[in-house]
Amino acid sequence: MAKYDYNLIVIGAGSAGLVASLVGATAGAKTMLVEANRMGGDCLHTGCVPSKTLIASARIAQQVRNASSYGIETTGNAINFSIVMRRVQEAIKEIQPHDSVERYTSIGVHCQGGHARVIDPHCVEVNDERYTTRSVVLATGASPTIPPIPGLLNCEFLTSETLWELNELPNRLVVLGGGPIGCELAQAFARLGSEVSIVEVQDQLLPLEDTDAAEVIADVLRTEGVNLYTGWKATACKNQQLTIHALGEEKILKFDQLLVATGRTPRVKNIGLDENGITLSTTQSVAVNDYMQTEIKSVFACGDVVGPYQFTHMAAHQAWYASMNALIRPFWRAKINKKFVPWAIFTDPELARVGVSEREATRMNIPYEVTVFPFAELDRAIAEGTTKGFVKLITKPKKDTLLGACIVGTGAGELISSCINAMRHGYGVNSILSTIHVYPTRMEAVRLAAGRLRRAHAPPGLLKLAERLNALLR
Repeated sequence: MAKYDYNLIVIGAGSAGLVASLVGATAGAKTMLVEANRMGGDCLHTGCVPSKTLIASARIAQQVRNASSYGIETTGNAINFSIVMRRVQEAIKEIQPHDSVERYTSIGVHCQGGHARVIDPHCVEVNDERYTTRSVVLATGASPTIPPIPGLLNCEFLTSETLWELNELPNRLVVLGGGPIGCELAQAFARLGSEVSIVEVQDQLLPLEDTDAAEVIADVLRTEGVNLYTGWKATACKNQQLTIHALGEEKILKFDQLLVATGRTPRVKNIGLDENGITLSTTQSVAVNDYMQTEIKSVFACGDVVGPYQFTHMAAHQAWYASMNALIRPFWRAKINKKFVPWAIFTDPELARVGVSEREATRMNIPYEVTVFPFAELDRAIAEGTTKGFVKLITKPKKDTLLGACIVGTGAGELISSCINAMRHGYGVNSILSTIHVYPTRMEAVRLAAGRLRRAHAPPGLLKLAERLNALLR
């Protein structure tokens, strides 16, 4: 049996790499974690943590702005942007110890700084030093996609990675891309006082979502003063101006800052893929099988470099399978569960989803039934004045089997959990209905949606019989 320096070498210390190395150390494997930049990756430094911290400040600003509708009179709504951004950095600093070299070293992971490259199926080079390993896990993440717009590279622009270096609030912000990142940040900056425009080449914001759900978010953004240019294509950038076209019409949008939020591209360059015959998928991500394994039996991959779901929670989920399968091969392996992947978009209101959408069910010719319960009918939402949105359940026709769910509303990212559990554990919508929910909570909306489905399926013959029986018993 060959002798190796390590059981497992993990390349990349973002969400996926951290979990993979944690699994390795917990399993008693000699594990090396290599990171060329900062421990914690995009999620900690430029993604989830800073964006949600910024969104929290923007939400407070909006609440103060709307306080009079709740009977609260305020004397002003001054926003100190430098303090807002300082708070972002403080949140990162406070969370950073969870992902630090010190923490991972303490649990037995050898943390190594530097650029890593796979030399062969059992060798990784870091800073001109070579280390042998039984298995490798690639977790190199992704970086912002820069579209080929004429003149763009000659203009100064921001991405989700460089945005956090801002010291002053831009008076005019143009956001290129109306996906989750673009919508979240556009709303936050508008609430903090910027004049914001979103340019999205598709005909709706959040193109992957059902139209009714995306339109709720679009309506809120319009109400809050965000200019929406859906169906418009950016064709040139020059002198702090973005030229856009739609149906033969041209507009010029002037900006102080331009935020490019047109997606993220997997980091696959210069890590030894070509030299080892590791191929890419059609989306230019690392191609893996259901065990998170590449064509090379000893090389696995997980997280944003694999996709297609570029979420922190999915990266962690993939990392567990990648690291466990890498450590115990060929004696044991487990297929990753990709059927019930949830996600949330942290606009206000939030949009959360799991399973198939109406659009996907139609495209895949899956028979389905839709049940909708609007938050405008929910007691807690009425009391709080947060009635935008709805709960939508997608079920098999005339059955309570949940195929998917979409929730648009305050706290949707939390509320979707009951639907995730129902799908993951195979119990029907009737089980949600028969479970006691606390009143008055927003969680009741899911139960009330289940009740609406149940009433729609009530057998007419049985109801008629019950009516006659009750008439006899009066």
